Amino acid sequence: MRRSSTDESPYRRSPSLDSKDAGFAPGTFRRYSGLYGASPGGQDGGGGGGSSFCPQAAKAQYRSAKGSKYVVFYLDLSFIFLLELRRCGMARTCLQGVKYLMFAFNLLFWLGGCGILGVGIWLAVTQGNFATLSPSFPSLSAANLLIVMGTFVMAIGFVGCIGAIKEHKCLLLSFFVMLLTVFLLELVVAVLFFVYTDQIDTYAQRDLKKGLHLYGTEGNIGLTNAWSIIQTDFRCCGVSNYTDWFEVYNGTRVPDSCCLEFSDSCGLHSPGTWWKAPCYETVKIWLQENLLAVGIFGLCTALVQILGLTFAMTMYCQVAKADTYCA
Repeated sequence: MRRSSTDESPYRRSPSLDSKDAGFAPGTFRRYSGLYGASPGGQDGGGGGGSSFCPQAAKAQYRSAKGSKYVVFYLDLSFIFLLELRRCGMARTCLQGVKYLMFAFNLLFWLGGCGILGVGIWLAVTQGNFATLSPSFPSLSAANLLIVMGTFVMAIGFVGCIGAIKEHKCLLLSFFVMLLTVFLLELVVAVLFFVYTDQIDTYAQRDLKKGLHLYGTEGNIGLTNAWSIIQTDFRCCGVSNYTDWFEVYNGTRVPDSCCLEFSDSCGLHSPGTWWKAPCYETVKIWLQENLLAVGIFGLCTALVQILGLTFAMTMYCQVAKADTYCA
């Protein structure tokens, strides 16, 4: 007895792929089969009429996608590595340029120190303690000042040259600290000089008058030569007046360098044959008239020191950067 098609049954036969009443939409199987590598339209490897599911193809496609990710990662890593190499090369090139510039600068600095030291030694040998005018500071002579200055400049230039050519961070930092210390000391001295100008004038005149009593005495050839040169070249006599020498000689007498026309024992004649201008004010006026040249010299010295500080710190930073990138 055949059952009616309207009778309900708990079991239903699964529709076949080629049945007309299949429950799938026409493009449904194609969409899902494309995801798993099945041949749409029944064209599989064997040319059969049905669609076949191929797990090997899906696995191969998954491996291919995973491999592509690794390739992209390796390419990104290689690109970053090349960028780092380029940055390292640029840092090295910049370091080499700063290195040779700083070496040339410090070489000139060192040669200048040698020149200053040579002049100081020459003055000390030929002129004794040349330009020792102050009895309170007998070691404060032109020769000693030049010797100390030349030695210090040579030492700074030597440290800078070795630090530049060896690319040694400790030497570069030492050069920077020494040059910065000198620059700050000069700045402090200049500020104090302009702030206490009146007090310095008073102390200097009093100290110079004390030094007049050492004129012509044994062991003070430097002071004697200095006063003779100043009074002859600047056409002046005494610190504030020619009468300053009266206290030295206990009478109306001045050194022969105070005479209008130099001759032996001309200082014993009448005051009409002596220079009347005070040496301290004359030298001070001369410095004021040449203040522009003095200012230019001081400015050039400061610029050279600032340039040295810039070179030292720039090269120190470049060496540190090169060590970081190219270690």
